[in-house]
Amino acid sequence: MTRIVGVDIPSEKRIDIALTYIYGVGRKNVAQVLAHSGIDPAKRSHQLTGDEIAKIAKALEEIKTEGDLREDLSKNIKRLKRIGSYRGLRHSQGLPARGQRTKSNARTKRGKRATVGALKKESMVKQERAQKDK
Repeated sequence: MTRIVGVDIPSEKRIDIALTYIYGVGRKNVAQVLAHSGIDPAKRSHQLTGDEIAKIAKALEEIKTEGDLREDLSKNIKRLKRIGSYRGLRHSQGLPARGQRTKSNARTKRGKRATVGALKKESMVKQERAQKDK
């Protein structure tokens, strides 16, 4: 397995796809990096020489990736929370920050459904017993 910028790159994939496993590197950036380093995009990552890996790593230094990018994102979100903006409040509440509806969707942000309202008879009895025990 090839290691570039601290990330293990899948060895059997084409290099243009394998580089997208690095956080902050997409298909558009990959095309620029490979053009800058002069490497064929159809080449498999296990076929790369040490010299070619060094060229790719040097080209990737110009792009903000991995830890630096994650740090910037967290700083931006903390700044939004600190100044008390609407987006910051939504981030702190764990809700969508970009105007999506939450009545029927947003399950990934809000988590698993919690039923509110009518309870089954068995669960009501359990709750009553718990209150009496206190």
